[in-house]
Amino acid sequence: MAVAQHKSFSKASQAMYISQPAISKHIKSLEEYYKTKLFDRKGIQIELTAAGKLLYERLLEMKKLQEQAEFEISTINDRQQAKGMLKLGASTTVALYILPKVLSAFNQLYPQTEISLLNRNSEIVLDALLNEEINLGIIEGRSKLTQVDYQPFLSDNVLAVCSRKSPLAKRKTYQLSEITHMPVAIRERGSGTLAALKYSLEKKKIKLSDLDIRVRLGGTEALKNFLLESDSLGFLPERSVHRELSNGELSEIYFEGFSIQRNFYFIQRKGETSELNKNFIGLAKKIYNF
Repeated sequence: MAVAQHKSFSKASQAMYISQPAISKHIKSLEEYYKTKLFDRKGIQIELTAAGKLLYERLLEMKKLQEQAEFEISTINDRQQAKGMLKLGASTTVALYILPKVLSAFNQLYPQTEISLLNRNSEIVLDALLNEEINLGIIEGRSKLTQVDYQPFLSDNVLAVCSRKSPLAKRKTYQLSEITHMPVAIRERGSGTLAALKYSLEKKKIKLSDLDIRVRLGGTEALKNFLLESDSLGFLPERSVHRELSNGELSEIYFEGFSIQRNFYFIQRKGETSELNKNFIGLAKKIYNF
């Protein structure tokens, strides 16, 4: 499974902390057992054969069933002894400002359950779910993909902010048309925050390309720290700038008749769920009174 996932014997060896010869020996044993090649080797590149792809898909199904059975059986007598693996993915805003409270509470309820968290932008989290690297994701917005189930979680506002030292902070309110003459710093492509900004501007007949974009930065914290030291305008989740607005480091800028709200969703592969996922979703909604 590790070789199939990484498409590399050496990367599988590193991921599993065992030697590459041991990996190769195990794959050879499998190929002898099934009397067929599982991988096509092309120099340092490898690809799954038809048989290898079929075996990998079946093993993924078996692994899901094994994990689900382990969790459900271990919770019968004592929830505190529940065992399982929660593979989460979350967009930056969620991972930094929303999930910590939920993860802490979940860990207290299920201390024997392992949790892994992929913290990337919404686009990468969605890809990770489709590639079966995670089993549950939380992202901003929803796509038209039919192989993904979406469950509403909560909403958040995106604010226009700048450093209190920026000339832009001398005024609190602007006409939206004035935004095209301001220096702007934005998130990277694939970011849910950027998608929400783009969508809200387009409703007002303004394109991203109309803005004077000086910088694109990956991650909420990177953009916030840049804004603190620059004269640029930026758009950040309200939860991420609450402290800086309270202590006066950042100033909120208002554009007449313009606001940005985005929605967060739990995402799972269509037709797939588990008691572990259900319990986590239920707890998260309870904490945020959804």
